[in-house]
Amino acid sequence: MDEKYMRRALELAARARGRTSPNPMVGCVIVKDGEIIGEGLHERYGGPHAERNALAACTKPTSGADMYVTLEPCCHHGKTPPCADAVIESGVKRVIIGCLDPNPKVGGMGAERIRRAGIEVKVGVLEKECRDLNKIFMRYITSGRPYVMLKYAMTADGKIASVSGKSKWITGEKAREDAHRDRNAYSAIMVGVGTVLADDPRLTCRADGGADPVRIVCDTNLRTPIGAEVVRSAGETPTIIATCLADKEKQRPYLEAGCEIILTPPKDGRVDLDYLMDELGRRKIDSVIVEGGGELAWSALSAGTVDYVKCYIAPKIFGGAGAKTPVGGQGVDEPGGAFMIKNTKISRIGDDFLIEGEIKCSRE
Repeated sequence: MDEKYMRRALELAARARGRTSPNPMVGCVIVKDGEIIGEGLHERYGGPHAERNALAACTKPTSGADMYVTLEPCCHHGKTPPCADAVIESGVKRVIIGCLDPNPKVGGMGAERIRRAGIEVKVGVLEKECRDLNKIFMRYITSGRPYVMLKYAMTADGKIASVSGKSKWITGEKAREDAHRDRNAYSAIMVGVGTVLADDPRLTCRADGGADPVRIVCDTNLRTPIGAEVVRSAGETPTIIATCLADKEKQRPYLEAGCEIILTPPKDGRVDLDYLMDELGRRKIDSVIVEGGGELAWSALSAGTVDYVKCYIAPKIFGGAGAKTPVGGQGVDEPGGAFMIKNTKISRIGDDFLIEGEIKCSRE
């Protein structure tokens, strides 16, 4: 029965995907005498937490009830008061927690405060599901760096464009819709300047009700055209250009267009992605989709910054020895040096297939 109500809490939490960053998604269900008397979720960053929303929604007195919450109630003052205090004041008799909060400001202390108040506390119901829901938050809160997903679409013969460079469209509409849902869920999307030059993408989110991610262009020598979509629309959608070029005069047109410049030291003649990820973390960008550019994909993998991979495969063949592949760069010397994908999942999306999983060699 505990799992039943925790699954409901997970469903509630997921409704806020893309709206709570850099805070976690949390759902809460309050049950009394086998009946759900209150539900709530953390709806947006800065708003009331799930526990307080659920308590406010209760249709009956909460004394003696059970509370199910996907993440440990907080015990510190942030934008809202501690939820642990509200839980204690509510008079519930039992609190069932999906997983503990890795935030050093909480880290088991919220559960312990509730336990010390004489309330029964149970931790670990659907723990994996609760942790997976907030894998972005878990990475960011413990490392201070964004969770990074490498995403690409390719043909069955491993091409991301035809020999002439054309790439619209490799996958079908359903796969593209899935990719736009990710753009809503992640804080930022990153491409290399080569992708901007070849495709002039807008890099916005077209999911219903979705929010645009911050756009990041890795452009070592500032070759991004001033008339590029990402520059022209920088006043509407935040755009960051990461470069190694310190020339203020060359930076000026981008700054005047509304772009932000992040100057990084060079690494192997390119933007230093390690340095960049630290800078993005300091700006509270908790997650990044790396989408576009075989050289950027290789740089991200070889720098150890990739946490997750989503590879869409279309059942078609382009051929062509010179046609581009999703990951370029130097490549590995031996098969044993490959970047391994673990905990893989394979699914069908429309006519296409999706292989996804965690990078085994990610920074840990």
